[in-house]
Amino acid sequence: MSNITDRKADHIQLALAKEHQGAAISGFDRVQFEHNPIPEMALSDTSLNAEFLGHALKAPIIIGAMTGGCENGDLINQHLAEAAEQCKVVLALGSQRAALELDLKQNVRKWAPKAVILGNLGATQLQQQGCELARKAVESVEANALVIHLNPLQELIQPKGDRDWNQVLDAIHECCSTLLQPVIVKEVGSGIGPTSAKKLIDAGVSWIEVAGRGGTSWASIEMARNQSAHEKLIAQPFIDWGMDTVTLLPQLARLSEAPYLIGSGGVRHGLDIARCIRLGAPMSALAQPFLKPALHSTEAVIETLSILSEQLRWTMFLTGCKNLQQLAKAPLCGN
Repeated sequence: MSNITDRKADHIQLALAKEHQGAAISGFDRVQFEHNPIPEMALSDTSLNAEFLGHALKAPIIIGAMTGGCENGDLINQHLAEAAEQCKVVLALGSQRAALELDLKQNVRKWAPKAVILGNLGATQLQQQGCELARKAVESVEANALVIHLNPLQELIQPKGDRDWNQVLDAIHECCSTLLQPVIVKEVGSGIGPTSAKKLIDAGVSWIEVAGRGGTSWASIEMARNQSAHEKLIAQPFIDWGMDTVTLLPQLARLSEAPYLIGSGGVRHGLDIARCIRLGAPMSALAQPFLKPALHSTEAVIETLSILSEQLRWTMFLTGCKNLQQLAKAPLCGN
């Protein structure tokens, strides 16, 4: 296997380990809905219907970016894609860099011909290779949009990671100006604050996935992979670096030109999805809760989606909300 393939395989195994999860610092438990003991509705009255990129969905869920370019990555993506197709939710692919560089066939459209599919490339790959790479990524999977991921902390800790981030914003602007498809920008666990969000909005980005700290810690994962004791000592104070999604979402929602927001970074169940909606993000992305089911079967992924959807539905019932628009305005304790 190539170095990049080895790295992707390592990422899958390490992402399953509890020690690389940061739920204790995600902040979602700080968001408490006001319980409604008289909901004046039936559970069956609730509707999870959502819209994303002009497509009707059965739930406001994005199966988050997980893997690409490793030995069992194709099987994982097949299970995820088939589940996304059957359940009418969105699938965000893992980084397509390895598939494009190694000329690997990407079969996602075969498994999910009608689903909303999001392509994915790292910002530094676009900085280095230009928008033509973005076009190839989108066309190779007939993606509905392209996700550009920002991961400077991960790259600092990753052995031989990208250290030159000059002109990354210019590369994002070029993609927004050139691609026919919308561009989504996401972090991978340190968050996107208002200052950066404004720059991304000015660059033409359609959606921002906040991806704050508290989910899978890529800093911790790369630390586990790094064999240099010297580099580990440098990285140690930065393992919990970043901002949490719960703090960021209300700030971004208040921007004068508020972007479309996707809540992620420590979202672990349907109640957290509801919290994201209430804080200003109409969509939520989750990756880690799907990883173990995706290694097993399509049915296991569908079961996970069913549980998440029902948890969201229960939250709506217990707050007296019949649809997601009402949930976005549901009373919170202390507000």
